[in-house]
Formats: sequence, C-alpha cells, structure tokens
Amino acid sequence: MGLFSAGNIDVTGAQAEFQAWLIDDERVLAAFRTIRDTVLLTNLRFIFVDVQGLTGSKKDFQSIPWRSVTRFSFETAGTFDLDADMKVWVSGAATPLEVKISRKSDPQKIHQLMARLIVGR
Repeated sequence: MGLFSAGNIDVTGAQAEFQAWLIDDERVLAAFRTIRDTVLLTNLRFIFVDVQGLTGSKKDFQSIPWRSVTRFSFETAGTFDLDADMKVWVSGAATPLEVKISRKSDPQKIHQLMARLIVGR
C-alpha cells in the first residue's frame, strides 16, 4: 500500500465516507490513510482502498472477510525505521498484503483489535 505510512483517520468520518460500500450493521472500528490509499477495519472485514491513476477517480476495493485471514504480523518501528509494517495473509493468496503503519497509530492497539476480530472474542 504505497510508499508512505498510514496514519489514523477519524472512525466516524471514515464510516460516513465509505457508507455506500458497507453493508447493514457494519461498523468501522479503525481506519488508516496514506496520502491516497485507505485501510478500514470493520467488525466484519478488512478493506483496502487503493486509489489509482493521476486523478484518483479510479479505486480498487479489496474486501477480506476476517474468516479468510489466516495470519497477520506486525514489525515494530525501530530507531531508523519510522513505521511499523503490518502483513496480512489471506487464504488462497501466496503473498501477504502489506501496509506501513505510522508509529503514531499505536500498532499494539491495532494488533489487539485484529486478534479479537480473527479469534472471535
């Protein structure tokens, strides 16, 4: 997902912005945005929004139900690396989806949220 790290965006604003793409009773629990791309963690799925082209009018929406996530990992930011790396493996895909998360976004909190959604607690 792009070269730039994703920072938190307001959950209420993300819910309103992407409401047309969400189903009944789906709630955005966390949201992150780079300069152009967005990641949404909802109570039902993981959504990657990849903005394409110069004008940004073309968007690719990848929707991954939590039951399809086989594993995930976070590599925390180090002294010289300013971002945490999040990888999500999806059943049927050979390579993980990768997102750089800003250290300001609290990767531990994101990890806990994803673990609850995947494990089902």
